[in-house]
Parts: sequence; C-alpha cells; structure tokens
Amino acid sequence: MTRAQSGELATKRDQAGLEKLARVRGDKAIARALRILERRAQAPGFVMGDAVTCGSFFRLRLGAEVREHFEVAFLNRKNRPIAVERLFSGTIDRADVSPRIVVQRALALNAAAAIVAHNHPSGCPEPSEADRLLTIQLRNVLRMVDVTLLDHFVITATGAVSLAARGSC
Repeated sequence: MTRAQSGELATKRDQAGLEKLARVRGDKAIARALRILERRAQAPGFVMGDAVTCGSFFRLRLGAEVREHFEVAFLNRKNRPIAVERLFSGTIDRADVSPRIVVQRALALNAAAAIVAHNHPSGCPEPSEADRLLTIQLRNVLRMVDVTLLDHFVITATGAVSLAARGSC
C-alpha cells in the first residue's frame, strides 16, 4: 500500500468515526429531549389540548423510529396525561392494532380521553385508508365505554398529520 493509499484509508476511517460520533451525540440529544418531554408531560398543568403540542410530543417519541409503532396518550377529563404507552410495534410498513387492547388500557387507567399516534417510517405523512378506518373503529369502540378519541396522528421525522384536523376523528 502506498503512502497516499494509506492516508486516504485513514481519512475514510476518520470520517466514518466522526459520522458515528455525530449519530451517538444525536441519539443522546434525542434521549435528553425525550426525558425533558416526559417530565413536562407529568408536570402539573401540562395539557395535551392542541394539535401542535400533541404532534410535537409524538414526533419526538416516534419520528426517528425505523419500524412502525402505535402509541396512546391516555388523558383525564382536563386533557392531562395519565399515561403514554407504546401498545403495538410492527414492521417497516405496518403495525397490527387491536382496539380491544386500547379499550382495556383506557379502562384500567380510568381515562376520559385518548390521543393515538403511529409513525410512517417511509417518511410519507399521508394517512392511508387503513389509518382512517382504524380511527373510525377506535372512535366507535372507545365511545362505547365513555372514552373520547380526540385525535389520531401520523408521524414522520419531518412532521405530524392530525386526522382530527382533516375531519376523521
């Protein structure tokens, strides 16, 4: 190996090391942001009452995921979080959601309302027909036990789409 080739290899190795360090630092920053977000969500007076707050909340939790996940924020009568739980995880393009499990958790937590969210790892924020049908199904089964479905968010790394804002909740 020539000196030039050796230097080029070292430069590539250094670049790869810097990229890995940047990813690690980025992951640590995201983890810190999530801890701050969790503390704020548990602070007295935190309300999940508008689409921007809720979209940002779930975007931090789900935006960087490479598999599809489905989470639910269970809320009290004043739209304050009782719990936020990841109930289902799937593959790169789907997560099977059981409305029965969502209802069970809502009742166990004595929730008055719920906001659901799932991510699209593909980066496409548009809700699918399956997303819209799931929203209707969840709204109907939760209503049967006096729990209001306030919104369903589709999350990507770059944004959040509210199905309620589009008239689907």
